Amino acid sequence: MIEYPKTMKALVAYGKNDYRLEQNYPVPECGDDDVLIRTEGCGICASDVKCLHGAESYWGDGKMPGWAQAPFIPGHEFLGEVVFVGKNVTELQVGDRVTPEQIVPCNECRFCKRGQYWMCQPHQMFGYFTEFCGGMAKYVRLPMKRARVHKVPKSMPTDSALLIEPYACAKHCVDRAQIGPEDIVVLSGAGTLGLGMTNFARDRKPYKLIVLDMIDSRLEKALEYGADEAWNPGKEDVVKKIMDMTDGYGCDIYIEATGAPASVRQGMQMIRKLGRFVEFSVFGEETSLDWSIIGDKKELDVLGAHISPYCYPYTIEKMASGVIRTDGVVTRTYGLDDWEEAFERAGKGEGDIKVAFVF
Repeated sequence: MIEYPKTMKALVAYGKNDYRLEQNYPVPECGDDDVLIRTEGCGICASDVKCLHGAESYWGDGKMPGWAQAPFIPGHEFLGEVVFVGKNVTELQVGDRVTPEQIVPCNECRFCKRGQYWMCQPHQMFGYFTEFCGGMAKYVRLPMKRARVHKVPKSMPTDSALLIEPYACAKHCVDRAQIGPEDIVVLSGAGTLGLGMTNFARDRKPYKLIVLDMIDSRLEKALEYGADEAWNPGKEDVVKKIMDMTDGYGCDIYIEATGAPASVRQGMQMIRKLGRFVEFSVFGEETSLDWSIIGDKKELDVLGAHISPYCYPYTIEKMASGVIRTDGVVTRTYGLDDWEEAFERAGKGEGDIKVAFVF
């Protein structure tokens, strides 16, 4: 057992575009029902970048109230080693390697009581609230009465373990798509989430899996991960290609994983009548489209997918066994001192796929 630390290095969010690296930030107190972990690493999610730059869904815009509660330590894609255990905690011990789900459910609202904890009404999450600081710091407190914490095999490399949270989200999205063996599936986006979805979609053995992205290197990775086709919408007419492939009917399922308005409109054009459209993205701006496509013209099933309910055990097991591939997704790592460059790289959407901090 290490001596309980008093201060730590942490990236702290005080408001939009007001993130500061603190060298001596107070370490959270480990209460009787908590564990304290020493952080091993933390990925930078697209939502982290959007929060930094002031996306309305986090900070409000005068029409909607803000959701994030500063000051907080960002980061929800993290894992670490348990170094302190509260006296009432029995399920974990010092030395365990663990990762929490992003949501910290209240266990009291209608959704939590129905087992739908991922839609918890207060909806507090690690990495956006003062009370539930995230992994861009040396230590993180996990409140075990509320947090959903999972053990991580010690043999799993850090580069793979950093993908547990986004890959669990990817699994939930693919589950929502209800892919069958006769389906032509189009997956828009081959970033971290999209590559995770490629893994899980391939596992469901659709008739054809087509991945779209504007970056050719990501398309190459999607092909490695099992996509049948990988197309760049910036270089070819992907709607026409789908229509030609399907005798003018369109794809059966379209999964949107870019957060780009153009991808939404593209999907609505290429999906067939009675098709299924699944959305998993955080958008930086409002998206508009002709809603008559959904109802009057095509009678679509439009489904949302939010985070990763009940997906962690399966995801961790399949990642650890190598069934679900992770190689080459974490493309760049930084220490906290270089947080500005790390966020810049994560937000560029160019050569890098997943940018992460390692400690």
